[in-house]
Amino acid sequence: MEMAHEHHGGNLQRPEVARYQGVNTLPAVLTAPDAVGVWRVRAAIVAVVFALISLVFLFVPLGREHLLRAYLMGYMTCFNFCGGALAFLMVQYVSGGKWGDILRRPLEAMTRTIWALVVMLLPILFLMKHLYQWAAFPNKAATLQAFKQGLMTQEQQLTANSKHTMLNPTAAVVQAAIVLGFMALVITLLNRWSVQRDQDSDAGTLASYDRWRIRFENLSGPSILVYVVMMTAFVIVFVKSLDVTWYSSVYGLQFLVAQGYAVLALGMLTLILLSRYEPIKTMFRVTELHDLGKLTFAFVMLNIYLTFAEFLIIWSGNVPDEIPWYLHRIHGGWWMICTLDVVCHWLIPFCILLSRDFKRSKHKMIWLCVFMLFARLVDMFWLIEPNFKDAASNLHIRGNVGILAYVTVPVAVVAVWMVIYLTELMKRPLINVNDPHTEELLEPEHAH
Repeated sequence: MEMAHEHHGGNLQRPEVARYQGVNTLPAVLTAPDAVGVWRVRAAIVAVVFALISLVFLFVPLGREHLLRAYLMGYMTCFNFCGGALAFLMVQYVSGGKWGDILRRPLEAMTRTIWALVVMLLPILFLMKHLYQWAAFPNKAATLQAFKQGLMTQEQQLTANSKHTMLNPTAAVVQAAIVLGFMALVITLLNRWSVQRDQDSDAGTLASYDRWRIRFENLSGPSILVYVVMMTAFVIVFVKSLDVTWYSSVYGLQFLVAQGYAVLALGMLTLILLSRYEPIKTMFRVTELHDLGKLTFAFVMLNIYLTFAEFLIIWSGNVPDEIPWYLHRIHGGWWMICTLDVVCHWLIPFCILLSRDFKRSKHKMIWLCVFMLFARLVDMFWLIEPNFKDAASNLHIRGNVGILAYVTVPVAVVAVWMVIYLTELMKRPLINVNDPHTEELLEPEHAH
């Protein structure tokens, strides 16, 4: 008692201290609560409603074009969740720590949506010529004809010709198959082994811990590097190449950090909502919330650094071939979206996460996590729409009602993904029992 008194500064009457005087016991029921099923139904309702609303844009000017662009935005948002969860899962297996132990089941559920992503990519592959110049004009003869007809500038024609090896319909399909296939293989192994580890007959012994730790590390270590390379190729093909003249050596890393940003927001939101029920109510302490908040703060800062550094280097270089990408995103009304992106994506999360008390408040962190997910959608809109000729330096709604598809379609796509995610979350226990960090989560909570 004297040690506890000294450790907590003598204030034994504080409820958060009194609650953790003894060691907790593992809850008897580890499965997801019935509330997850309710959330899934709500997500399904949102998906259906917004999908029906989106059909209206089939009959408005430029509506069909914006439907496909907005679908790409929603798809890449879901890809960020799945791919980012895989990256975090592998990093946690390599680095260890109880921060990843409590987050593991939500991460695994996110990764198991990979098969849905494969199916959801098909519309983009079938209709890619309506999104990408390199798909509409897949060879030198086609680009020359497009240039003569005014459909491509000379720079676009020459650049597309130099990139045809990587950017052509066949190569895009092959690259997508390789990337998603690799992800599916690693995800399948990690998820299968996670279940087998909990069912290990030697569970709870040092031999079991070491055997599974080595197996996960041996797969995750090399796979992290391979994933970063493949993910970079994937986003180059399906996002960066929307502007075939755009060059950026940090584009893949920006997307990787943005994936972490989004996954942490969704992961914390999931855990906070689940903490109203067992078993997460016992396992998810303020300490873990604080740790995840600090990790999120690090990703916010890294996101700011990478994006601003790229902008500063390109802007200071003032090379005519490079700066149009930014000019399209700050002229003709796009400056408002650019400002909104900076404020929502960086400034507000950065300032809020400076507060220790805020990071330790579950109620407040719910709203921040939702806000960060909204910020990711704003950022994806800013990255995708200005690449098109009818939108570059010309953001308006009058006579362009179809652009509102960027509101309804991504919500519908993400809601469909959420239904699948919550379904996967319900399939397994929320706590992995054969892990030494699980015992740490049951120890008395220590002050930070």
